[in-house]
Amino acid sequence: MLQYLKIANLALLESASIEFESGFTVVTGETGAGKSVLLGALSLLSGARTDKSVIRSGTEQCEVEAALWFEDSAGVDGVLKRMDLPACEEGMLVLKRSLHVSKPSRISINGSLATLSNLLELGELWIDFHGPGEPQRLLKSECQLELIDLYGGLEREAEAYLVRYRAWREVLGEIEELQKASQLAPDQIDFIQTQLAKIDALELSPETVEQLEQDFNRVSSSQELLGLAAELGEGLSGDEGALNVLSQLSRAAEQAAELDPSLAELAERLNGLIIETQELGSEYEQLGSSLEFEPEFAEEVTQRMNDWQDLRRKYGRDVGAVLAAREEMAGRLASQGDIKGSLERLHGEADKLELELKGLASRLTRKRLKAGEALAKKAKKMLLELGFKKGRFGIQMLEQSSLRSHGDSLPDLLFSPNVGEPMKALTDVASSGELARVMLALKTILADVDSVPVLVFDEVDANVGGEIGGIVGQKLKGIGDNHQVICITHLPQVAALGKQHFLVEKDQSGKRAAVKIRRMDTESEQRVEELARMLGNRQAKSALSHARELLAH
Repeated sequence: MLQYLKIANLALLESASIEFESGFTVVTGETGAGKSVLLGALSLLSGARTDKSVIRSGTEQCEVEAALWFEDSAGVDGVLKRMDLPACEEGMLVLKRSLHVSKPSRISINGSLATLSNLLELGELWIDFHGPGEPQRLLKSECQLELIDLYGGLEREAEAYLVRYRAWREVLGEIEELQKASQLAPDQIDFIQTQLAKIDALELSPETVEQLEQDFNRVSSSQELLGLAAELGEGLSGDEGALNVLSQLSRAAEQAAELDPSLAELAERLNGLIIETQELGSEYEQLGSSLEFEPEFAEEVTQRMNDWQDLRRKYGRDVGAVLAAREEMAGRLASQGDIKGSLERLHGEADKLELELKGLASRLTRKRLKAGEALAKKAKKMLLELGFKKGRFGIQMLEQSSLRSHGDSLPDLLFSPNVGEPMKALTDVASSGELARVMLALKTILADVDSVPVLVFDEVDANVGGEIGGIVGQKLKGIGDNHQVICITHLPQVAALGKQHFLVEKDQSGKRAAVKIRRMDTESEQRVEELARMLGNRQAKSALSHARELLAH
């Protein structure tokens, strides 16, 4: 039950603190007075999305806060535990949401920060909105199915069916994707096998590639190096090389030392140069022999380098990219042999699920038909009270050609408001006023099985009036026996039945308009005047007298 609601700077409302009681609460006010502000506050706390335009102009933020009490909070506590949020304390759930002009919005649940999705999930547990468009929803098969499942207690079976249906559709999706996968042609298979063999033969790794590049550089430059080594060897130790010239010079140096002993050191140095020249010539000759590779080795290195360069051009410049391409190609090749087997397996699984689904859907349809018949019987009696003296109402299930997410059939609501007229689809015969009464009849019946504690009705009594308006009010009040009902209404017959009565007014006497919400005592003169206003004239004695009579009864 909603116990307390606090609103600050929401639309035209500066501030309001409202305490609610159990049972039937009515909210009234002139058209355009701002009754939607109250709805907006409850909507924000139920997790509805909004924008910052709802913040009262001239202020930085708006804030709504509510305290809800649950006689048994086990279900709510279970959801809170899953969300990692504090449990209710003595059955009390505290919700708070604020919107700021320039900062992110802020949500707290039981004092802990929470998300909008948390608020939305909790909202489904504690509040349900029924607006002016609610009767039109009754024309949609999905809404009709919800009503029947709720009345028959079939929600769990419908959910179990939906889980299996989704599994079936997932398998069918896999089959479709596998069938779309193109079968590789023989030449494509040959190409992939060739590429895999080429990659595997290279035994690719950063180290092997580095060694390959070094070997290739040596092989590719060996001929040039051989020529240079031969030229250097010949120039140093050949018949006309440096060594021969130095030997001749060495003899002259020795003769000079004999003539002048002080030149002996120079002669020794020249002899040392001869020895160094001999060693250089010998090393260049040895270098030439080491550069003479076996033809097979040179050919292999060249081929491996060509293969590596080809792979780099096709699949990427580094080892990682080429190896990743190899895995992808290997996967494609492996999948070719498994497509047929996979399709056979998936088709078998889909057939098994479909057979199971047909059984579940058939049982669900039978139970829905039984629940629909019982619901229609009660609704017919309720419609009689709502003014359809000779009205008839029925529910049938229409078989569908294929399995759907809801089953194999959809409900069809049949209605005849007048005697002598055959029942037809509700969409074909009901006016807006008749739709409103049919919806109210169903809601009244379903109130006993609906676990949501707070029901908000926004002008669901539109398009009805007179004595029927009073009966509508009695039905709404009756729903308040098992739920907390908040009803925004323009009918005095309905407003007079409220256990609580809140008046919404728009004050435009100052520099800016302001909305105010105040509670009126049950039998106060203010409430009499409000009912008289709703009857047509708050000053007329007849209207005031009629208002008192409505309150008295």
